[in-house]
Amino acid sequence: MTIRDYDDVPGTYVLDSRNYRKGYHLNMFLMSLNKSEARAAFAADETAYLQTYKLTAEQRQAVLDREYLRMLQLGANVYYAFKLVSHDKQPPQVMYGKMAQPAMSFDEFQAMMMAGGRPIDGNRSKKEQLNG
Repeated sequence: MTIRDYDDVPGTYVLDSRNYRKGYHLNMFLMSLNKSEARAAFAADETAYLQTYKLTAEQRQAVLDREYLRMLQLGANVYYAFKLVSHDKQPPQVMYGKMAQPAMSFDEFQAMMMAGGRPIDGNRSKKEQLNG
């Protein structure tokens, strides 16, 4: 596996050639939520609708549990994952908070951002965290 510069950035899940293939079906599901009939079918029975896509069991569970960070780790495109939070009629901060490490509530995430965001120290590289 080729090591890329961004592999050392903590919390970075780039949708590159390594991740695109494993997330293809997950992304196709997420993009289906652009269509009103798909949103209605998903809302009526999430589990049954997810069975119409070739998702792995882990991808399916991440969707059902709304584990957005896990979806990214399993190959989801962050912009496509936003379709799910929109489907749930939630503000984006809900998704962003759940993707934070450690996970944060909407209010915690919003307070952090209002206070200037996450500090850069310790968040630039995985090596820096290990040697921290």
